[in-house]
Amino acid sequence: MEPIKFTLDEKDMPRQWYNLAADLPTPAPPPLGPDGNPITPDMLAPVFPMNLIEQEVSTQRWIDIPEKVLEMLAIWRPAPLYRARRLEKALGTPARIYYKYEGGSPPGSHKPNTAVAQAYYNKEFGIKRITTETGAGQWGSALSFACALLGLECKVFMVRISFEQKPFRRMMMETWGGKCVPSPSPETQAGRQILEEYPDTPGSLGIAISEAIEQAVMDTSGKTRYSLGSVLNHVLLHQTIIGLEAKKQLKLAGEKKVDTIIGCVGGGSNFSGLAFPFIADKINGAQIDIIPVEPTSCPTMTRAPYAYDHGDTAEMTPLLAMHSLGHKFVPPPIHAGGLRYHGVAPLISHTINHNLITPRAIDQIECYEAAVTWARTEGFIPAPETSHAIAAAVQEAKKAKEEGKEKVIVFNWSGHGLMDLTGYDKYFSGHLKNFALPQDDINAATKALEKYPRPATA
Repeated sequence: MEPIKFTLDEKDMPRQWYNLAADLPTPAPPPLGPDGNPITPDMLAPVFPMNLIEQEVSTQRWIDIPEKVLEMLAIWRPAPLYRARRLEKALGTPARIYYKYEGGSPPGSHKPNTAVAQAYYNKEFGIKRITTETGAGQWGSALSFACALLGLECKVFMVRISFEQKPFRRMMMETWGGKCVPSPSPETQAGRQILEEYPDTPGSLGIAISEAIEQAVMDTSGKTRYSLGSVLNHVLLHQTIIGLEAKKQLKLAGEKKVDTIIGCVGGGSNFSGLAFPFIADKINGAQIDIIPVEPTSCPTMTRAPYAYDHGDTAEMTPLLAMHSLGHKFVPPPIHAGGLRYHGVAPLISHTINHNLITPRAIDQIECYEAAVTWARTEGFIPAPETSHAIAAAVQEAKKAKEEGKEKVIVFNWSGHGLMDLTGYDKYFSGHLKNFALPQDDINAATKALEKYPRPATA
């Protein structure tokens, strides 16, 4: 029997995270404060513990993973690398398709890779309570899980449309002890203002971030901090264990060269986790196509300007240099809730500007078609977010067939879709529609960015 799984022993799990900031061709533009000047680490102290702030600003190439974090990661790591032989056969492609399976964590996605690390560093700093936001619910579930392991309180503001579409995610959070409320909520000033102006809003990650940060900084005890599941440097850093494991497993599979790396992108954490170790190879001369994939309804990387913008709707975060649709933008209520974010990680934006990665947008229907094909060949039911990576892998495999070329394609299977079956139900019943964001909407949403400084491009 030909092998389909390539696994590592626990002793082979990476002991360090990889920091792409150490190898960028030029430094990424710094975050800016309200005065337009670069922020200092102490300015982030009301929001994050200093030990995570140190990682956020670090340019050290390798950062040790604490033993306690490794013990928690070992609950589900190392994660297997699979060869998608059944899909290859169905497509008739000469490409060899591999996927890094991140659906085996207790919450079912890649998100706990950083959740357990962030919860650990918060507890080490003396924090008792963490607030956060969540889109589709994977991040809220992951942080609730991590806080349960470490005995911390967890408060989650969940984007309203996902709160309504995905009640089982809320139940998961509550099972792990997390408190989940729909956002915008009447519990914060930011939420009340949005509800007053837009009472029927589906919500957005930007709004939920504002609410979570507000609750953290308003705690006068100093024992509450905020935690973000994507976008920031330290979050992407923690996820690089994915790509570092994948490199070892590809060697086990006998692969000496990788042609294509793929991951879906909302804020950018799962893509970065797989891709950053391979971007390092590309910086050093390797010929690799690296493709981040987003929905056409929220085309941050493919159609939004590169600008300084806030990461949240209420303008509580520093200005970040990133491709952004504008922090007031509210994406359409597609089922890939984890990809409904107005911006993208600054490090990802910087690699786009350096032509190290090539973003792609794919329609919702094509993604569900790919997800169903996947489920009927490989068996696993993917999350709607993950389906974007699968769709791109299918596109690349078909391209290899047309060109008659053997290629090695690797993508990140970022999470399972067992809590997202209402989306599949709507797809099968014909109720899902494609939605390409009109240019007039992009122009209107990004006009406010003109008042901010313009970041230097590569």
